[in-house]
Amino acid sequence: MSGRIDLAALPHDFLWGTATAAYQIEGAVAEDGRSPSIWDTFSHTPGKIANDDNGDVACDHYHRWREDIGLMRQLGTNAYRLSVAWPRVIPGGRGPVNAKGLAFYDELVDALLEAGITPSVTLYHWDLPQVLQDRGGWPERDTAFAFADYAAVVAGRLGDRVKLWTTLNEPSCSAWIGHLEGTMAPGWSDLTAAVRASYHLLLGHGLATGAIRAAVPDAEVGIVNNLSTVHAATGRPEDLAAARRHDGHVNRWWLDPVHGRGFPADMVDTYGVELPEHPGDLETIASRLDWLGLNYYFPAYVADDPDGPAPRVRAVRRPDVPRTGMDWEIDASGIETLLLRLTEEYGARKIFVTENGSAYPDVVRPDGTVDDPERQDYLERHLAACAAAARKGAPLAGYFAWSLLDNFEWAYGYDKRFGLVHVDYRTQVRTIKGSGHRYADIVRVHRGQARRAA
Repeated sequence: MSGRIDLAALPHDFLWGTATAAYQIEGAVAEDGRSPSIWDTFSHTPGKIANDDNGDVACDHYHRWREDIGLMRQLGTNAYRLSVAWPRVIPGGRGPVNAKGLAFYDELVDALLEAGITPSVTLYHWDLPQVLQDRGGWPERDTAFAFADYAAVVAGRLGDRVKLWTTLNEPSCSAWIGHLEGTMAPGWSDLTAAVRASYHLLLGHGLATGAIRAAVPDAEVGIVNNLSTVHAATGRPEDLAAARRHDGHVNRWWLDPVHGRGFPADMVDTYGVELPEHPGDLETIASRLDWLGLNYYFPAYVADDPDGPAPRVRAVRRPDVPRTGMDWEIDASGIETLLLRLTEEYGARKIFVTENGSAYPDVVRPDGTVDDPERQDYLERHLAACAAAARKGAPLAGYFAWSLLDNFEWAYGYDKRFGLVHVDYRTQVRTIKGSGHRYADIVRVHRGQARRAA
């Protein structure tokens, strides 16, 4: 089946990776000086997480990271996207650095490099120290400056070996799902707070970009956004307008400011919330980007919802289309469309697909193997679309499959499995799934092609 993936369209130095996030895999939430994050608080609030699961142990990666690097070597990947837990490094949010917490990532980076795996470090994957949330969290301007201070600490320690840096992962989820929809930490439902949080997240991105570059002059800094193609459910003018608003909500609000275009005026009007802007902020937010990260999972089909909350849009579920175990519609063409949009509309010079993957209810067979043909098909189709975009000019430099391991999937708890590697949460036994073996095959074929072409 690899024949339908145009691997020759991908550059010889393409990064083949996997991705994880600290709270989803590390566990050890109270070890070696780590303080609680907003996700510790949220996951221990009854009724917030499926089955009342939490990330206290997760995949126990904090103790099993050597084994997990071994899995990466078996997959043949040459890159790994990890996130650093802010409350593990600076338990007070600001101030004293926790030496043991920082040493964990220091040792992890060394081991990755020794294994021939390029580390790509994300500074914020949603685990704000609870102590900063208690002071107001992201709706408060000071949190952006605290984030820059934290970025300077981590970059100062790891920057002699780490060159690929992500400031924020999916700030739309932090702002909209965490502060507007209320189904992720901190669990607020407040439009004003959500808009303020969105603003200060992007301000924090700009400030952290400067802090990273001050510590690591040759750093490559980017931001990762979760984007969707947006389609109107019908041709009615109201639904077409709703699609435009939804595109503003999930795409343009996060792309325009970092590209020097400011916050979209139509969306400022839609939200009706005054931005907490200070002189110079927009220039800081638009700090030079070395690359863009695209997380893609599904398309959006929407209709007008005139009586609903801003942005007055409702999702429309199309019948008789393939879906993942998350009930997300599958449309591999969307990743190609978005890669080309980032290239043509925003002038991206380098793009990584920083997350892409699918959840299915995997079953361990009597022989101990895990066969997941639906995930394999999803992977192949999306990689084919990535290669098609590269052939058309998208500067695609790498692909990070979500995820290396089955893990704590936020509000879904442990019910949803995205991993290329199956995790038995009771025993912590890891098993590479059929999709993991398939990914390894694809990586091996591309590397062989690259060597022959060199």
